[in-house]
Amino acid sequence: MAIRLYHLAPELKLSAGDLLKELRDRGLDLSSVMAVLDAEQTDKVRRIARGEERVTQRPAPGKAEIKLPPPVVPAPARSVRPAPAHAKRTPAQPAARSPQPPRRGVKIFKPKETRDRSRAGDRERAEEIWTGRTIAISVPVALKDFSQQIGVKTNTLLLHLMKQGIRANPNTSLDEETVLVLAEAFNRTVEVSASKGVEDELEELLETRAGGGGDEQELRPPVVTVLGHVDHGKTSLLDHIRKTRVAAGEAGGITQHIGAYRVSLPGKRWLTFLDTPGHEAFTAMRARGARVTDIAILVVAADDGVMPQTEEAINHVRAAKVPIVVAINKCDKPDAQPERARQQLSSHNLIPEEWGGDVAMIEVSAMTGQGIDKLLERVALEAEVLDLKATPKLPAEGYVVEASKQTGKGVVATLLVKNGTLRRGDYLLSGSTQGKVKSLMDDRGKQVKKAGPSMPVEVTGLDDVPEAGWRFQVLRDMELAKKVAADRSTRLREKELAAKQHSNFEKLMDRIGSQGVRELRLVLKADVKGSVEALRAKLDAVGNDEVEVKILHSAVGAITESDILLAQASSALVLGFHVMADSKARSAAERTGVEIRTYQIIYELLQDVENLVVGLLPKEQEEVVLGHAEVRQIFKHKKRTIAGCMVTDGVARRDAAVRLVRGGRVVIPKMELESLRRFKDDAKEVKEGFDCGIMLAGFDDLKEGDVFEFYTVEERARTM
Repeated sequence: MAIRLYHLAPELKLSAGDLLKELRDRGLDLSSVMAVLDAEQTDKVRRIARGEERVTQRPAPGKAEIKLPPPVVPAPARSVRPAPAHAKRTPAQPAARSPQPPRRGVKIFKPKETRDRSRAGDRERAEEIWTGRTIAISVPVALKDFSQQIGVKTNTLLLHLMKQGIRANPNTSLDEETVLVLAEAFNRTVEVSASKGVEDELEELLETRAGGGGDEQELRPPVVTVLGHVDHGKTSLLDHIRKTRVAAGEAGGITQHIGAYRVSLPGKRWLTFLDTPGHEAFTAMRARGARVTDIAILVVAADDGVMPQTEEAINHVRAAKVPIVVAINKCDKPDAQPERARQQLSSHNLIPEEWGGDVAMIEVSAMTGQGIDKLLERVALEAEVLDLKATPKLPAEGYVVEASKQTGKGVVATLLVKNGTLRRGDYLLSGSTQGKVKSLMDDRGKQVKKAGPSMPVEVTGLDDVPEAGWRFQVLRDMELAKKVAADRSTRLREKELAAKQHSNFEKLMDRIGSQGVRELRLVLKADVKGSVEALRAKLDAVGNDEVEVKILHSAVGAITESDILLAQASSALVLGFHVMADSKARSAAERTGVEIRTYQIIYELLQDVENLVVGLLPKEQEEVVLGHAEVRQIFKHKKRTIAGCMVTDGVARRDAAVRLVRGGRVVIPKMELESLRRFKDDAKEVKEGFDCGIMLAGFDDLKEGDVFEFYTVEERARTM
């Protein structure tokens, strides 16, 4: 068994230093007290120390000591310091102690040669394992994950990237190109594929869900939105419908808890009404791509006819591409003129069925109930034509009608189920919000266990307030819902931190030009009808074949929030003539980044629009001749040609382009100066009547009598 010399010293009742000196005096060549002795050498040392054997000859010169691998037994618990040469011998001690057991936590080190051989063997075995294997890698991938997948240490990958001049850390995301380069550098065969994001997983899940249950579809009630001028009886009409239909069979009527409700019709049919604030909320939903409404009811007063907000509502309904049913209200009043209302509506391309058109116009009265039954039946007929269907057995999907945060309840959201069935306890995902449905409340304020297609409900349990118009889905996988919500929240924060791209004239001009769009969209408001008509005629004439001016909406009155939402949804500008924006419109414009421009003089408005149209046109390039210089003498210097010239007119500029003219004919249309000097000094320009030296870049075939024409190219804005 191998043992070190200083371990043997206590057994022989000597200090390690004395034992080393004694053995050296007797002819043994030992380097230090750390010398390792095998079993034969140990027995020999014991015999020499006890005087049983004597060594008379020293080892031959150059013969190295035999060194064995380090002992398995670690150092003893207490080390013995070597005594000095002049110190006294220790007294006699009892028999030699047996080797101490290894201490806990003592680390046994191997010699460097042994460690290197072990590491080399490990690397060879690792290479044998990875040789011939194809590793599937999904990108982007973190560097630390990539190192585990290919069996290379993270520090090794970092060192390789650092040598390539790439700064990285274990969390750095690697793209496909970097993954392939690293795999080739470490002799790995990889197969790269794009990793699926959480949005891709959600899309696949929804597509799979949409493909199932096709044979189990059922008819669903239509979702109806009532629009119109605020003074034309929209609220009264809704109140009468609630009283005659919803309150029927309910003692004491019903309390409206949310902004949506259902109305029953004969034959177990239902209609779902959205009690929204009119076209403003309708535009907000359309701006977010939420096609919540199936049918729109346009309310027009028989005594007032078509008003500015009526025209605005028509534009919003057309943009949403949903059927329109016109309710001509207040027909019970003595001054009612339903025919005039029909004529005004026909001027907006809403032709009544009585006149051969396709729009139903029904005369009603919210006060007496006249025509309301006919109106509801017509809406039900439109729904039958649309053939609206849904699959109740699928998980719920739909849209957020409104949401708020209430004391004691937390986040409360009104949802409209468009497909599937929503149940208490479902995991809900809406935009960047998610949560578990804790409670369901119908439009009557009663707790329900589930809600089917086209049923509005009030839910609690979301972690944040969703925005109106956001789409929601029910997911069985809670982890997927959390991942998607977190990913969307991150992207929303990044979008908010980014600088707002306001829709002012200058930035809109750059954005439209970069997108290749040649259409300028406007929302126009003025104080009187005559001003609107005059401005429309003038603005239509501003456009040309390259840029079209399109007026999305024009009306009389102040700039409202709905104008801002319409401009945001359509990337348009809002122009006001002799009108101002109300507080809600200003807040919406600041929030959405839409700029409002108001004018008091019509020519200023037209001039700004013309400037924007001109800015969208490509600029004209025009050459401006600066001067001419004639070659009087040719010089050679280091195989280059220098022309000694006289500036005959204008100025010769160092930064200008040069055209070479020989014998009245242009030889080279565009050249660059390499040097322009006046005597021995570099010159930026040389004026008429002075001589100079000119050297052209990459051209030396010059002759006396040649003429240099100096010019610049300037861009000029085009005019109408």
